[in-house]
Amino acid sequence: MLLKPTALAIALTSASLLLAGCEPALPVKDSTSSPQWFASGQQAANNAAPQANTSKAKNIILVVGDGMGITTHTAARIYSGQQQGLLGEEFSLSFETLPYSALIKTYNTDQQTPDSAGTMTALVTGHKTKAGILSVSDQAQRSDCASGQQHKLATLFDLAEQQGKTTGIVTTARLTHATPAALYAHSVERNWESDNKLSAAAKADNCRDIAQQLIDQNNSDQALEVVFGGGKRHFLPEQEGGKRQDQQNLLTSWQQQNPQQQVLTNLQQLQQADLTSGRWLGLFSSSHLPYIDQRDTSTPGLLDMTKAALTRLKHNNGKGYALMIEAGRIDHGHHAGSGYKALNETQELHQTVQWLLNNIDLKDTLLVVTADHSHTLTLAGYATRGNPMLGVVKGNDDQGRPKTSAKQLDDGGYYTSINYRNGPGAVDWQQGDRTSVDPERAQQADYLQQALVPLESETHGGEDVALYAAGPWAHLFGGTMEQHWVYHVMHHALTSDNAGSEDRD
Repeated sequence: MLLKPTALAIALTSASLLLAGCEPALPVKDSTSSPQWFASGQQAANNAAPQANTSKAKNIILVVGDGMGITTHTAARIYSGQQQGLLGEEFSLSFETLPYSALIKTYNTDQQTPDSAGTMTALVTGHKTKAGILSVSDQAQRSDCASGQQHKLATLFDLAEQQGKTTGIVTTARLTHATPAALYAHSVERNWESDNKLSAAAKADNCRDIAQQLIDQNNSDQALEVVFGGGKRHFLPEQEGGKRQDQQNLLTSWQQQNPQQQVLTNLQQLQQADLTSGRWLGLFSSSHLPYIDQRDTSTPGLLDMTKAALTRLKHNNGKGYALMIEAGRIDHGHHAGSGYKALNETQELHQTVQWLLNNIDLKDTLLVVTADHSHTLTLAGYATRGNPMLGVVKGNDDQGRPKTSAKQLDDGGYYTSINYRNGPGAVDWQQGDRTSVDPERAQQADYLQQALVPLESETHGGEDVALYAAGPWAHLFGGTMEQHWVYHVMHHALTSDNAGSEDRD
């Protein structure tokens, strides 16, 4: 008997096509039966052991969904599938199709629930450290400039530059924000993005702000070829609309250092630039790049910047490249209590990784997709299959058939599938019963999901995050891993000369 393709079979087929560099056909709405689910399980078991690649990695791409916890994965998977006319649950995000995965523990050395500075430092230096500290060891004290002077940590990009590789950063956040900054800056305070935030003691100890460190670094042998994101205000003096108090225009200084160094400020310049050589600093917004639904035609998206960055990095004299891509505004959407924003930003990351899978060679490129930490997003409520991810919950009847009307609670009101443990959408319990969710309002872009604990900004979560990988030595990822181990797998992939070789660096 011939069986129709099932959801899992579709996902497996999509994965194999993506890894082969082909674009999979979109699946149709799921209508599987029990025998089909069983057959798809058999197929998954038969294809569950990909062959390990023990070649030395020529290229490495680290993709970070900032704040992209596992609940965000699940909700974005369903949401993205529903945008394509599917029920949603059967869909797979592009990075979820990668053959190797692991759970990653995210705590900082001083915090159970981490921040991005400490977590990104772990990912790119191989050292855990305190919250708020960028690529400086745990021996330093936060905001104490002198304590960090002798404890700077080498990064993944330092290794790549030593190997003669081209290096680049792409982010939808400010380039001086914690996640991208960990790759080029060493700071005991993540908030020292420009000199206006430096303490008097820090200035006395000759500590450099993060924007200044980027300019200094790019005037050295370890210069980045591509740096694309937001945060222009931290490179400009106050009289030019920036934040700097030292009267410096760092963009002018950077361009004057070398005629091969160019500054880009909008999408049109990015598209017209000859990216076959030179060093490129793209600052496309005063602060973070706008959310997807708020961008105008002059602002590039994550995929636009990734395509441009890879064009430059591939012109590398054959020695390879290292690229970090951050979907930084997933995190900000969650902090704002907006599931809509967080899921749309995650969907953009999914689309960017899908493009990567169609345009890189996993034979010599290690691709790692992970998050730095989680958030307090929850997905619950016994919604029926295919329930709109941003909508109110519709359940099933006693026979398991979907109901046509939304589920009402004992208080007579409705509720959504996704909510937050804390944040600006918190219910005011002092006013009595919970406010019912308006089914029409819940799916609007500016709606904030209900939360339990009232906070101005929703917080990070402390649970493990997921990691997905493919390419050389990706098979070393598995089980539950400490976050700083991720660096050591990437280091091993870049330095191992042959199968079974030991890390000699």
